Amino acid sequence: MVKILASIAASIALLGLADLGCAQAPPPVEAPASPPAAPRSWQSLSPQQQQLLQNFQGKWDSLPPEKQQALARGSERWISMTPEQRAGAEERFKQWRALPPEQRQLLRQRWRQFKALPPEQQQRVREQFRRFRQMPPEQRQELRRQWHQMSPEQRRRVLQRPPPRFPRYH
Repeated sequence: MVKILASIAASIALLGLADLGCAQAPPPVEAPASPPAAPRSWQSLSPQQQQLLQNFQGKWDSLPPEKQQALARGSERWISMTPEQRAGAEERFKQWRALPPEQRQLLRQRWRQFKALPPEQQQRVREQFRRFRQMPPEQRQELRRQWHQMSPEQRRRVLQRPPPRFPRYH
């Protein structure tokens, strides 16, 4: 059980899926610099995108290009979703909005840290998280209980261990 905890703890901590209770937040990781986004005109959006983003129409030209691109990508994703996927996204958005601002900021920071990882490490974190989600609820709860009972120093040691190999849960 402890080996499983060691492997999954890094994923949970990095993704912000547990109340870590560490004495200090992890140091910020700078995301790799990307080329500046080009401005996007309102007319370049499809009619469906314009309808979804109608609240931004009057201020579209004054938005930073990065914000325009992010809104355009988000609207494209939304349009491509099935009704079930949209319902799930709406539910996750409600949960996000219900979080205290400090917790949302911490999760944003952890997301940036995750995105700054090399692709192979991102894949390893995703795989560990997938394994965690496939465990029976009782086992996940037991891992969380053990994690919460650890001191910050014990957690740091667990997170520094190399990930052990363990059987897949189906």
